[in-house]
Amino acid sequence: MYLPLKGLIVLEFSQYLSGPSAGLRLADLGARVIKIERPAGGDPCRKLSIKNLWIGDDALNFHAINRNKESFTADLKDVEDLELVKKLIGKADVLTHNFRPGVMEKIGLAYTDVLKINKRIVYAEITGYGRKGPWKNKPGQDLLLQSLSGLAYTTGDEGDGPMPFGLSIVDSICGIHAVQGILAALIRRQRTGIGAYVELSLLESAISLQFELFTTHYHSKNGIKRSAVSNGNPLLGAPYGIYKTADGYIALAMMSIPQLKQVLLIEELDHYSQQDVFEKRDAIKAVIAAKLLTQGSSYWLERLKMAGLWASEVNDWNALRKTDLYKSAQMENRVVVNGTESYVTTRCPIRINGQRLFSDTPAPLLGQHTEKIKEELL
Repeated sequence: MYLPLKGLIVLEFSQYLSGPSAGLRLADLGARVIKIERPAGGDPCRKLSIKNLWIGDDALNFHAINRNKESFTADLKDVEDLELVKKLIGKADVLTHNFRPGVMEKIGLAYTDVLKINKRIVYAEITGYGRKGPWKNKPGQDLLLQSLSGLAYTTGDEGDGPMPFGLSIVDSICGIHAVQGILAALIRRQRTGIGAYVELSLLESAISLQFELFTTHYHSKNGIKRSAVSNGNPLLGAPYGIYKTADGYIALAMMSIPQLKQVLLIEELDHYSQQDVFEKRDAIKAVIAAKLLTQGSSYWLERLKMAGLWASEVNDWNALRKTDLYKSAQMENRVVVNGTESYVTTRCPIRINGQRLFSDTPAPLLGQHTEKIKEELL
């Protein structure tokens, strides 16, 4: 397949997750993504091991985030190396970085500096809290952003303490926003020949992710509260949430209370109407929760399915991988490293003209492509 971004060159000065996850998606779509790394150590994510899993000398999660890229080492404090990098910038289409404010300025690679080298460049910068303001020097780390932005009060039940997501959701969504901004800027450049300065912050991405919650907060006199029973979404009424059964768990989405009463045979729901799903949310959920404990998940799911109500089993990863649903999605992507070790990761979720986008190009060794890039581009 001729991938849509084939021929574009992206210079990635980014590290850890937010910037590199954007680079991963651009690479999956065909761009040539070159990581610019320090000769000593490179991207710190190379040594950020998750559950002590490694491929060669680098952490497994580094491989997952940086497959399909090249590595060019340069000491940006060295005059000769910096000149080489500037020459690369002259040939690039996109530059990304997620350093703290002021770092690229000290090096001489701020947007205003880069613009003098390449007027067509799309320069994408990710910060924790923006370039200016009282928080500009705070560490832009995912858990801290979840905590500061209100996200920790979307999960768990009312009465629980704040509960973070079990993944780096802010880094990931900011990487997605970065790709959106970059692609929009590239489309405009195609029409006008003008590059762009694309700015993102983890804080703004975290707030934007909660657009429904914030819009409700702006207009609600009663505020936003998580349900005390089986909270699934603080904005949605009963029965929305996950419930324990006699042998597992099931999830109930939006459905009418009268219909649910008939399907689950819950006489106590006679006391409630559809208009009560918010005001009496916890009471309704408590009645449903008590009833669901009397039978196993398959019993309830069969009844709900026959009635056409939106319900599902609750899978862990082992259970999901055994399902036909998972197998049909073909999300697993095997990558061989150095012809000896291999690992399985997820593929790009985008399909183009009916084709899934798999990639077997491993993450680069530190500086692996430096000489090749010098020969081809410099």
